[in-house]
Amino acid sequence: MTFEAAEATLWQLVQCYTGRVGYRRGVKSEGLSASPPVIDCSGWTALLLSRALQAQNEAAGRTLFAADDIDALHSWSDRIIAEIGQRTGYMLEGTAITADALPRCATIGLKIGKPAWAINHPRLRGITHIVQVVRRPDDDAPFVSESFDGSVSGIRLTPLAQWLARAQPTIGANEAWAVDPFRLAASASR
Repeated sequence: MTFEAAEATLWQLVQCYTGRVGYRRGVKSEGLSASPPVIDCSGWTALLLSRALQAQNEAAGRTLFAADDIDALHSWSDRIIAEIGQRTGYMLEGTAITADALPRCATIGLKIGKPAWAINHPRLRGITHIVQVVRRPDDDAPFVSESFDGSVSGIRLTPLAQWLARAQPTIGANEAWAVDPFRLAASASR
């Protein structure tokens, strides 16, 4: 099954917000209305996925993605990965995450450091960051979209190969997990 409407929506959102929205930990989609607009990594991923899956439902004229599956995406990074993995029965871990092995529009959770805030808010698998693979419609090139607090703070877009190279220490340490949100379509019939 193809998910053209979902993939197109992912790309449209990335084009609309990349470089225009800053990062702020703990702020979800409501931060897009702030001045200046801000969002955290899980808020950004939840917004991307929920709008994409809803767009695919509308394009299909039927429910491919159940409302409770979409609602489960509005959470923290570790829970998004856990919910998709549990509901689909599919997850890649660590060194199994390669450009060839990743699903077309994978969602990837990473354990990045040991931030002080995580002491009071422990995370499943230690996941503290989440990113979304998106595809450029013109040539099907894969990119990673993320909201990140770093030298370039906010929503940014990176070619997948470049992002994988930068994430290699985390991937090689088996501190990364990839799931396929589009497999939730199969779970809608349960």
